[in-house]
Amino acid sequence: MADQGAKKSNAKGGGKKKEVKKETGLGLSKKKDENFGEWYSEVVVNSEMIEYYDISGCYILRPWTIAIWETMQAFFDAEIKKMKIKNCYFPLFVSPSVLEREKDHIEGFAPEVAWVTKSGKSDLEVPIAIRPTSETVMYPYFAKWIRGHRDLPLKLNQWCNVVRWEFSNPTPFIRSREFLWQEGHTAFATKAEADEEVLEILELYRRIYEDYLAVPVVKGKKSENEKFAGGLYTTSVEAFIPNTGRGVQGATSHCLGQNFAKMFEINFENENREKGMVWQNSWAYSTRTIGVMVMVHGDDKGLVLPPKVAAIQAIVVPVPYKNTPMEEIYDACLKTVDTLTKAGIRAEADLSDNQTPGWKYSHWEMKGVPLRIEIGPKDLEKNQVRVVRRDNSAKEDIPVSTLVEQVQDILAKIHENLFNVAKEKRDASIKVAKTWEEFMEALNQKKMILAPWCDEQEVEEDVKKRTKGEIGAAKSLCTPFEQPELPEGTLCFASGKPAKKWTYWGRSY
Repeated sequence: MADQGAKKSNAKGGGKKKEVKKETGLGLSKKKDENFGEWYSEVVVNSEMIEYYDISGCYILRPWTIAIWETMQAFFDAEIKKMKIKNCYFPLFVSPSVLEREKDHIEGFAPEVAWVTKSGKSDLEVPIAIRPTSETVMYPYFAKWIRGHRDLPLKLNQWCNVVRWEFSNPTPFIRSREFLWQEGHTAFATKAEADEEVLEILELYRRIYEDYLAVPVVKGKKSENEKFAGGLYTTSVEAFIPNTGRGVQGATSHCLGQNFAKMFEINFENENREKGMVWQNSWAYSTRTIGVMVMVHGDDKGLVLPPKVAAIQAIVVPVPYKNTPMEEIYDACLKTVDTLTKAGIRAEADLSDNQTPGWKYSHWEMKGVPLRIEIGPKDLEKNQVRVVRRDNSAKEDIPVSTLVEQVQDILAKIHENLFNVAKEKRDASIKVAKTWEEFMEALNQKKMILAPWCDEQEVEEDVKKRTKGEIGAAKSLCTPFEQPELPEGTLCFASGKPAKKWTYWGRSY
């Protein structure tokens, strides 16, 4: 079986499990600017987002993570239902004959496909693949269900897990052997309808990143080399991690054209009784989104959560003073939680009596809760609470009478500030390069490079070869839809040929 093979490979050193030091204190032992990889590993474990599993590249997603995923899922699911897209579920297993129908597609995924080869102690007569994506799983049935123009458009989505096995550097959320995602698969009578949906879905992905995760992204089109294997063209939202100088493909929306329709014979009869092939799209975002959020916003105190996705938006902490009776303070804490909860704010109180307020502050800072509300004897006297922001540590005393309005306002300001700070850092990492020398200088400075390009595949391949090194080669990230002016006579930074477009380049995850 696939998992037996995995355990075996781990035992022989095929995939090392990353060791995370268990600290007795709450703080992180690594700093974000000094050792980003170790810092990230500590943050996702200490904030109780994940736990490392005994199979390399697989992780336990704890409730703190799933709450974020569910918030994004609720938003996206409601939006696609407005587009008349229906949810379904297809099996996890794929037969080899179906998987191999589309040659370009399977060649793109072949190294990552996990195979089930045994049942008990018996070898299977035919090995069964575990889905790396579901185009080849679904499309034989699209061919069965689509006969005439009245069967179109067919618009399906499934929320599921996928498995992509073969890689050398697993990173929680960013590169894992199993991950959660949604994958949409749609079929239309015309290319115009497919093109329209591609961009409509891409805009939803932008909203997930910017409106929920407070992460700035660039919308654009992938190069021919970087597009989805077997597709016509791929659009994406691209994020950037300034600390590592790497881009992240945040989510993708592909127009598959008619290639899969041809392979799987997905034909229909139009109103004039003429035979035609459907135009198809596929699109997906995954739990990678959460890793990008951690990398962009996290700091040396731990996780920093944007309010819209935080399981707890406000944590209320009682602050005792000498011999002050605690019952009254606890009652005020619970009343504060009740008032906020009734207003739709996700609030909880930490009334545990075995830890000091200082310990609780550090604990909830590590978990990234956007707002801390402190209530002590002086606050009771003045009929107020003290609020402390996680994003910038700003403190403010606010009257109980305006608690809800002010907390709502502060949460909105936290999101706005997180996005603005992230955008400033991202923008400061963008460098325009018009020559190879400028390109290499910017690449060595860990920049996201905007360069004029001739749009030739061979040139991109040459860029990869010329920049190959221990920390990975540079490649095109995307050609942004919002194109700066390209003056006549501008030459490609890499080939010296006439440039056709501006494209973002850099190293990537």
